[in-house]
Amino acid sequence: MDGVAGFPFRDLPGGHRSFAGGHGLTGPDGARLLYVPAGRTPLDVPACDLVLADLLDGPERLGLLRRAGVVGERTQVVAVGVDHRVRSEEELARRLALWGARAVPDGTTIDTGRPPPLVAPPRRTLLLGGSRSGKSAEAELRLAAEPYVTYVATGPRGEGDAEWAARVRAHRERRPGHWETLETVDLARAVREATTPLLVDGLGTWLAAVFDEHGAWEGDRAPVWRRCDELVRAWRDAARPIVAVSDEVGMGVVPATAGGRTFRDALGRLNERLAAESEDVALVVAGRLLPL
Repeated sequence: MDGVAGFPFRDLPGGHRSFAGGHGLTGPDGARLLYVPAGRTPLDVPACDLVLADLLDGPERLGLLRRAGVVGERTQVVAVGVDHRVRSEEELARRLALWGARAVPDGTTIDTGRPPPLVAPPRRTLLLGGSRSGKSAEAELRLAAEPYVTYVATGPRGEGDAEWAARVRAHRERRPGHWETLETVDLARAVREATTPLLVDGLGTWLAAVFDEHGAWEGDRAPVWRRCDELVRAWRDAARPIVAVSDEVGMGVVPATAGGRTFRDALGRLNERLAAESEDVALVVAGRLLPL
């Protein structure tokens, strides 16, 4: 009996060997299978050819497996334990495709030597929605299984505003713990210099911060238009996948002030321009996705 990274191999009948405390199996041809049980993510194990995992229990665990090298480009990932936690087979298939995984019928024979073709994610995704529409949760879902993600927070931290601080805390607790967080209003630079996929949440708070920074609510708005132009150029040239959340402002009450109306129009125009440069654009309403 020998081992890899602290997990001993145990010889089994038929030339098979187990590892990862019995959750891993190596076949006579050297192919490795790993079952990832709920509540546990074995990371200190060798690269595997086939991984079976309850992804609905936490797709971010797949990101950790990729980060650790357990799941590579040729690893087949099959979801197990699928149930009513997802409302339909179509929604399940959509989510698994986002995560680079699939579900198969019982009794399916899987050839580990012939992995299914990889589908590259959209490079630029814009998700629109109203307040409490589920747009941020959808954005997090898009990148949940990535090994490295930078969450770009463009809003205030909530000092002195308990309600806003609670919102920020809820977002922080919901997203995977291994994601990096970048708090900045220099959004164009963050996009240009990204080395990992980005999740930007969101464009509305970014634009409000830009209005504040340049005193544009009542004053000169030319600097705001320049910042928007700069962001659109960076978005167009983004080298890493980017998912951005923005408010759909065109269906609400008309703001009572001239500054508010200018902000609404500016965000609507920015959404339109970024959508024109995006491979994937969708509206989120009551947690449901409407591709545009």
